[in-house]
Amino acid sequence: MVEFTFWDIAYQLLLALRWTVILSIIAFVCGGLLALALLVLRLSKLPGAVRAVSVYVQVFQGTPLLMQIFLTYFGLALMGFDTSPMVAACVCLTLYSAAYLCDIWRGCVESVPKGQWEASSSLAMSFAEQLRHVILPQAMRLGIAPTAGFMVQIIKGTALTSVIGFIEITKAGQLIANATFEPFMVYGCVAALYFALCFPLSLWSQRLERRMRPQR
Repeated sequence: MVEFTFWDIAYQLLLALRWTVILSIIAFVCGGLLALALLVLRLSKLPGAVRAVSVYVQVFQGTPLLMQIFLTYFGLALMGFDTSPMVAACVCLTLYSAAYLCDIWRGCVESVPKGQWEASSSLAMSFAEQLRHVILPQAMRLGIAPTAGFMVQIIKGTALTSVIGFIEITKAGQLIANATFEPFMVYGCVAALYFALCFPLSLWSQRLERRMRPQR
């Protein structure tokens, strides 16, 4: 039996960690862009747009992420797409992130006083100009802290993609634990790496929230 040292295990986990980071970045960036499009669509109040976006958000918030990953992976195959675990994971986490970010940002937009809408409308601004120059800059300031906090959820959510064979840090830990028969040490290292990623983001989110809080 081949023996693995602690440093061998740590090295292999660090190699897998990059895929966790890459997947998290893809999910956050692509999900953010989709969420922004959904938010604008919802604010535009086009016929049926508010209801359609609301249903989309409720579906993804009301079902487990694990089921969404399974449905995306096998659903793409049923539709004839020769997909890989990486593609399915990116698609699912993008849709999942978009649903939550859209709802977070909607709350931030609704926190902007209605007088801002009325004032910008009195200046003969179009809907797009109102969003670009008046509403979104204020909403973005309110949304920085909760958005940073949601990034932690995305990172932890990548662990579930191991069920479809995507080799990120959790899947790598499972494979290494099966080979080394050292599950406690391996999964302890996995947990430590997740903590190293998530804890700074949590602190950053809390710091931003304190900075954005109105002074009394």
